[in-house]
Amino acid sequence: MAYIRINRKVMNGNGDPLTRKIMKEGKEGIGYYEYVTAYTMPRRILLINGPNLNLLGTREPHIYGSTTLSDVTASAQSQAQSLGITLETFQSNHEGAVVDRIQEAAGFSSSADGGSQGQSGKQDGNRKEKVSAIIINPGAYTHTSVAIRDALLGVEIPFVEVHVSNVHAREPFRKHSYLSDKAVAVVAGLGVYGYQVALEFAARHMKLKDEE
Repeated sequence: MAYIRINRKVMNGNGDPLTRKIMKEGKEGIGYYEYVTAYTMPRRILLINGPNLNLLGTREPHIYGSTTLSDVTASAQSQAQSLGITLETFQSNHEGAVVDRIQEAAGFSSSADGGSQGQSGKQDGNRKEKVSAIIINPGAYTHTSVAIRDALLGVEIPFVEVHVSNVHAREPFRKHSYLSDKAVAVVAGLGVYGYQVALEFAARHMKLKDEE
């Protein structure tokens, strides 16, 4: 059987090119190899922290601990690197900014006010890159925000809900979440270690999805 070599490049996001050799059968029993150079999209996770989480480490340390948000972010970045994942982080005290960032995670443009801002007051990098999963600690918006729920459902990106404290052992109003019934998983009461658990789970969940 004769073989014809065909080179074809497939653009699939950013990343290193990979070449695959595929044997295909052509007309009249003539086979050929197709060499496909694909550019793979690196897996990305977005970590969102909601209102007052910029005060981690100083706000009610008997409940939330003494670890700062900067410490959480640095630890998560190190963990993501070891997992081969690109991690984007974002924190805001404003509901609309969180909604904007969720929409941008699916590639949609943010609102006309110039985009949402992160904890430093600056727009975070890698804007409008699609992500494979979201980890979100909505803070007090957990119990109030239909808008954040709708944004997460609208982008159809799997998400993990995280809480530093055990919200079910606190005031009655904290036991209700607008997100939990739609989250892939909920992590609560593990302190800041919950972020590590959520990231590990999100990475494994994405891997399973990739293999389906």
